[in-house]
Amino acid sequence: MTDLCDVTIRESEQLPGRSYDLEAKREAGRALDDLGVAFVQVGFPITGKTDRRAVATLADELEADIVAIARTLDRDVDAAIESGADVIEVFAPLSTRHLETTLDTDRETAFDRMRRAVDRAAASGATVHLSIMDAFRTADEHVDRAIDRFEDVAVVTLADTVGAMAPLALEQRLGALVDSGVDPDRLGVHLHDDLGVATANALVAARHDVGRLDVSVASLGERAGNPALEEVAIHCDREGYAELGLETAELVPRCEDVLAALEEPVDERKAVLGRDVFEHESGLHTAAMLRDPSTFEPFDPETYGGERSLVFGAGSGSGAARALLEAAGVEATDARVETILSALEREGPVDLEGALELARDEQ
Repeated sequence: MTDLCDVTIRESEQLPGRSYDLEAKREAGRALDDLGVAFVQVGFPITGKTDRRAVATLADELEADIVAIARTLDRDVDAAIESGADVIEVFAPLSTRHLETTLDTDRETAFDRMRRAVDRAAASGATVHLSIMDAFRTADEHVDRAIDRFEDVAVVTLADTVGAMAPLALEQRLGALVDSGVDPDRLGVHLHDDLGVATANALVAARHDVGRLDVSVASLGERAGNPALEEVAIHCDREGYAELGLETAELVPRCEDVLAALEEPVDERKAVLGRDVFEHESGLHTAAMLRDPSTFEPFDPETYGGERSLVFGAGSGSGAARALLEAAGVEATDARVETILSALEREGPVDLEGALELARDEQ
């Protein structure tokens, strides 16, 4: 079983010009809860009142465990504790680049700070997760040491902070960890899409049975975003990579609810959620799909709460016209094919029901 941690609410607010009020976060959280995600990462309590209220409110209202993040600073951890989060996720880097540039400290000091923060969070009774920033540009020995040193932490998440990881390299790294005796249930991955492979990387992690997988609706997140929840969910469901515990029949409508709550648009060509993805107008496509929809679709969108749309008009060919007449129970003579093509050119574009009505008129 792999638990999804949805980071849409926190990550998408990192995009330029974004700021969500409490009600928007509540609505988005409820939609994610209805979908069945295990964790919802809501915010960074030290940053202000809005995040603290959002964490507290959703922790009280949702079945999902609410995650608040904190640096290895006492005030960050205390703010997360006071917010009432179910999970406090302490994050810190171990890569030389980040230690020198972000923290201006050495690795041993970083380890000591991580230990103090983890112990402080755990003393509150909250579940503690640890996230290692820039983990895949950190020497393996330091990451391995962190996993061993923090065996009391429920999940250690390896963050590909700049989206530099490739699927094959991730396959090798996770495989090496598991082969060395690390329980994959204790591992998580946080991925970014800067090189366009976040979903592919997430599926690699799912196949290795990682305990936690961070995702976001429509890939919303800073820069190029994170693995798309809807893409990961469908691949895992169809290919059996991992059991995610989702209400898959509600996938599309609940993701749409999240986008509506946050007033976030989605590109018309975005996989799974885009309007154009299951809209077909080509005569070749519509003709075939009237007989067998799977001809030009990788899956039935209705399985996940979506719907397809067939459009007919001037571009519909004789094959589509014949298929329409057959679907309407009308003999597809050459004369009727020409008549329906003229009607489609005159009346179109029309949806399937409109096209079938035109075909029935030929009886």
